[in-house]
Amino acid sequence: MENWTSPLGTGPLLGIALGAIVVLLVAIIRFKIHPLLALTVVSALTAFAARIPADAVLDVLVDGFGETLGEVALLVGLGAMFGRLAEVSGAAGALSDALVSRFGDRRAPFALGVASLLFGFPIFFDAAFMVMLPIIFTVARRVGGGVLVHTLPAAAALSTMHVFLPPHPGAVASTVLLGGDVGLVVLIGVLVAVPTWYLGAYFYSVWIGRRIVLPVPELLTGGPQTDDDETGPPPRPRVVVGLLLLPLVLIFANTLAATLADTGAVDPEAPWVVLPQFLGATPVALLITVLVATWVLATRRGRRAAFVEDLLDNALKPIAPVVFITGAGGMFGAVLIASGIGDALAGTLGATGLPVIVSVFLVAAILRIALGTATVTITTAAGLLGASVVEAGLGPVQTVAVVLALAAGSSIFPHVNDASFWLLGRLLGMDVPTTFKTWSVIKTLISLVGFALSCVVFVLASLAG
Repeated sequence: MENWTSPLGTGPLLGIALGAIVVLLVAIIRFKIHPLLALTVVSALTAFAARIPADAVLDVLVDGFGETLGEVALLVGLGAMFGRLAEVSGAAGALSDALVSRFGDRRAPFALGVASLLFGFPIFFDAAFMVMLPIIFTVARRVGGGVLVHTLPAAAALSTMHVFLPPHPGAVASTVLLGGDVGLVVLIGVLVAVPTWYLGAYFYSVWIGRRIVLPVPELLTGGPQTDDDETGPPPRPRVVVGLLLLPLVLIFANTLAATLADTGAVDPEAPWVVLPQFLGATPVALLITVLVATWVLATRRGRRAAFVEDLLDNALKPIAPVVFITGAGGMFGAVLIASGIGDALAGTLGATGLPVIVSVFLVAAILRIALGTATVTITTAAGLLGASVVEAGLGPVQTVAVVLALAAGSSIFPHVNDASFWLLGRLLGMDVPTTFKTWSVIKTLISLVGFALSCVVFVLASLAG
């Protein structure tokens, strides 16, 4: 597959991709075929239709499925364990009570969103979402009104920070490839990301969440509820906050150590540089958090070992469909990438002749819709247009505006070829049409508002220059 090039042109490849998406939606929505089966069959048929060599089709399917599981399964599993511990110990309830008492019932979604903006700065979307989920679910049960009105603003906040700001991988890659300054991207990115969340995501999230009222899923409430050995009142809210901050601190230490090593400021082989990079890797940070939470919320409070084991085991059972369907979504996206659609589109879109900030946004947006993965979208678009952006002689702030426009484009309209579409939809108990009405629209609003604000930054920098 490394040296293989599709014999089909851009038109036929796009037609195949569009047809595959239509067949997939009809199979899932109209004929109620299980998404795992539908995604697997359509992925295989799409691979053959795109003329991927027959002896490579299975490798593409398995690699796409396995790579997605490698990124998602461990994070979701550890997050579910943490959530179950927080739920049964009363820790989630204690923190949710504190939030509601401080902000009130009606402003609970806003409070969760603001907390997610802060929490999402250094932590990747999937990991941060799974750690926040028990708090969000508990607030939703306390306040009422359904799960979406409380979860969507928080998820949108985490996603906005993940898209626009370093140290998240897409933002770092686009900054480097387009010749931007990381520090300036962080500074201006915050000024763009926060209003983007509030104007583009928060209002719609609350509006649609109050109109589509879904019950709080039982993902974190299965299994044992009581234990004769339990003693004492629920943990104090500050204990829960400390547990939430633990992975944040570890991941931030990882980022700092990696940055110092990459810039040559420190010896990259020094133990005090290598150790925080290992401990702060997202899966390891979550693992440490779960182990600490097991001690703080269970063992130290008198829970029996057999009870804790049963508790954690039951935490994993409800997430199996989520993990498998998310992996299948990644498999479908991998087939679209392997078919050469991204390269064909990139070559066609590269010569549009539009203003640089508009070209960057449109290229990223179209690639995201076609391919379904933000990281590949950003890398492809930035690699294609990076030279032209550098040659345009833009000022530092203008370059930052272009970087943010690229990030905005990579956020637009997630759908069935995007693993996060399935992850969020299944975790919140949404069917496919509801996921389109909620998450797809929210991400598109984030994209459009983020692009508009990036253009404002670009124009102001041009006038000042």
